[in-house]
Amino acid sequence: MRQRKGQPSLMIVSVHQPQYLPWPGYFDKIDRADIFVLLDNVQFKKNEWQNRNRIKTAQGPQWLTVPVQYQFPQIISEVKINNCEHWQHRQKQTLRTNYRKAPFWHYQEHFLEELFSSQWQLISELNISSVKKIIELLGIATPLYIASELGCFPEHPDERLVAITQYFNADTYLAGSGGHHYMNQTIYEKAGVKVIFQDYHFPVYSQLFGKFEPYLSVIDLIYNHGPDSLNILKGKL
Repeated sequence: MRQRKGQPSLMIVSVHQPQYLPWPGYFDKIDRADIFVLLDNVQFKKNEWQNRNRIKTAQGPQWLTVPVQYQFPQIISEVKINNCEHWQHRQKQTLRTNYRKAPFWHYQEHFLEELFSSQWQLISELNISSVKKIIELLGIATPLYIASELGCFPEHPDERLVAITQYFNADTYLAGSGGHHYMNQTIYEKAGVKVIFQDYHFPVYSQLFGKFEPYLSVIDLIYNHGPDSLNILKGKL
């Protein structure tokens, strides 16, 4: 439980779709929560962040994309990976080409070896496993839960988030910074759930290939800073 000086402690739940090798702000959100739920039972959004992310190369940002076999309106947990395309080999070679001279090239070696050698069938399994491995690398202790394993929740987005928060007997929901624009906060107020919003400022850190490039996958940060990555991610370094 999180407590600020002079204020009562809060039990904070946060929820997000499982993404592929997410950006640092995703892991800041996990770190700020007492419980984090991976929302795998909502509609998949192709070519957003659920099957791709970006790294830095000498030519600028480059996408790492996992090919999927998606048919609308499949939910995330139903979407299969198209393993007829040799995406694992290509991505492994891309990372080797662009990060082999990074200070902490070997820091993620075991994690990435598993990522690119396992026979993943579903994008949700790949993403959930990757997120779990990355929080271990970063040293984040927040427990993760899978929404589809918790039972049924309302279809309405805000009612669903309230129900997940209450499932854990928590009193506070941590939303992304953009939640101001689409969340109906009256629903949370009526349910007695406090809403707080993430206010994440992307840290500037040393990278390969010249000028700093923000909003990349967290693996860029880890390649460049290894064990200091969490403190940098949290703005402590």
